[in-house]
Amino acid sequence: MRSDHTQKLLGRVLVAAALLLLAFNLRPLFSSTAVLLPDIIRGLNLSAATAGYLTTLPVLCMGVFAPLAPRIAQRIGVERTLLLVLALITLGVGLRGFVSTSVLFLGTGLAGAGIAVGNVLLPSLIKRDFADKAALMTGLYTTSLVGGASLAAASTLPLAQWFGEHWSWGLAFWAVPALLATLVWSPVAIRAGGRSSNGRHILPVRGLYRDPLAWAVTLFMGLQSALAYCVLGWMAPILRAGGLSGTEAGLVTSVSLLLQVVSCLVTPWLAMRFHSQRGLAVWLTSLATLGLMGMVLGPRWAIWPLAVLQGLGQGGLFALALMFIVLRSRDANVAAHLSSMSQATGYILAASGPLLVGALFAWTGSFQVTSALFAFLGLTSGLAGWYAGRPAYVKAVAVASSADDA
Repeated sequence: MRSDHTQKLLGRVLVAAALLLLAFNLRPLFSSTAVLLPDIIRGLNLSAATAGYLTTLPVLCMGVFAPLAPRIAQRIGVERTLLLVLALITLGVGLRGFVSTSVLFLGTGLAGAGIAVGNVLLPSLIKRDFADKAALMTGLYTTSLVGGASLAAASTLPLAQWFGEHWSWGLAFWAVPALLATLVWSPVAIRAGGRSSNGRHILPVRGLYRDPLAWAVTLFMGLQSALAYCVLGWMAPILRAGGLSGTEAGLVTSVSLLLQVVSCLVTPWLAMRFHSQRGLAVWLTSLATLGLMGMVLGPRWAIWPLAVLQGLGQGGLFALALMFIVLRSRDANVAAHLSSMSQATGYILAASGPLLVGALFAWTGSFQVTSALFAFLGLTSGLAGWYAGRPAYVKAVAVASSADDA
């Protein structure tokens, strides 16, 4: 009996470790592009608008492909779908090593599609397999995800320089950890089996899209994500335009992202201990928004402390958005579909953030006006979080037939 318990515990730990390695690979695509964006623009002779499309494309893919995640998981199982996710990320990121505008966009789109599906399914996997450790696993998951983004922000430019100023090799390098995660996740996917394996597939749900609370969770996810992808896509270029070197801008971005790890770990723990998360949502939104606006409008000496505030706020917002999916869902089926809804609609909304930053910069030749956009995103995100933070479940139920799907 003890041996069986030990084996189950060990198996659970191994699945958790593989899940965290998978999560690590869901964000280097964004921060590696941001750090090298000026070099990409020069190397491929891109316009500011085209650069904006490049930073927006993966976010848009995350909205477009997110609805497919539950449907694919219904057919082949969650674990095997996540193996497909890692294969797409590995292929897409690897293609970015070719110095070609069309291949760069193709690789970015493929990786973005994989990231979209992975984003949707990981919260439902936590709800299904780690419901008793939801706060801990959400904290570790978001920490791993943010850690991948931070490491890519700090090391991509030095890697590109080490490769002999080949910026494309700096982008393609991040296919290596994705390939490693694919190899580690493969045994998990093989053991889990497909659709019919022990109820490990996702059932359709009914009533989700008619629920105001589900829409509040969706808007909060989208609006805080719009702010987050403005940071991932444009913080380094904004800082470089403000006079920082490429290396220092990458370091500031990396530190801001790394500090998100702290709030990613703490926020789920706090969210589980508050009856309502309304105040937490507003407080975190204020930190993230004012920190980012200050880096655009404030003096150069204030950049580092503002980056600290922004990182703490932004990491907490992301962790809270994922916790809302878990806290507002009665079971893993509802969690998967709420995750799909919030990320499909939310990330299409989020895509407007980096796209508008690029458009405003192309129009004015300066990043100063983007502070008004950041203020708007912060205000609306805080309002959505105030409603999503009320203690309740979304009114959606699992059904046996996809014909009843909401």
